[in-house]
Amino acid sequence: MNHTQYPQYRSRLIELLNDSPITRAKVIQDVRELIVVGEYDLAFDTLCEWIYEDDLPISTAYHARLQELADEMNAVELVQALLEQVKDPK
Repeated sequence: MNHTQYPQYRSRLIELLNDSPITRAKVIQDVRELIVVGEYDLAFDTLCEWIYEDDLPISTAYHARLQELADEMNAVELVQALLEQVKDPK
């Protein structure tokens, strides 16, 4: 990971968490704590894993945001698995 990207990762992860479909307070708290201590890879992994494990729907636009960050963080496979979670309203 490029260390100069850390502040950018932090703000983008917070935005993704705030916009995520995750409602479990404990999960939100855990991801926030990981972000605060600079564990951005783990925070991103946790965010994506909970969306996947809880079968939470996400929009195409939200998935694209996840994909963009995943490309930068070398976490592409994790986000590709979330394609099945994309459920845009018709």
